Amino acid sequence: MAYLNTTFVPSFLDRIRSVASPLLVRIKHYRLYRKTLNELSALTNRELADLGLSRAGLQIKAWDSAKG
Repeated sequence: MAYLNTTFVPSFLDRIRSVASPLLVRIKHYRLYRKTLNELSALTNRELADLGLSRAGLQIKAWDSAKG
């Protein structure tokens, strides 16, 4: 009986992608968080109240929005 054993050795580029991919996703989330936070911070207190938000909770809401 014959057996064929093959092993997959990831290339250097595959290894770099596996490290860079999560980092790129994190950078994308952070950029979206900063954009959202800047836009919410530009609103007046009255506009925030109309949305049901307060200045104290803007960072949490922006992060929740960025993480989707």
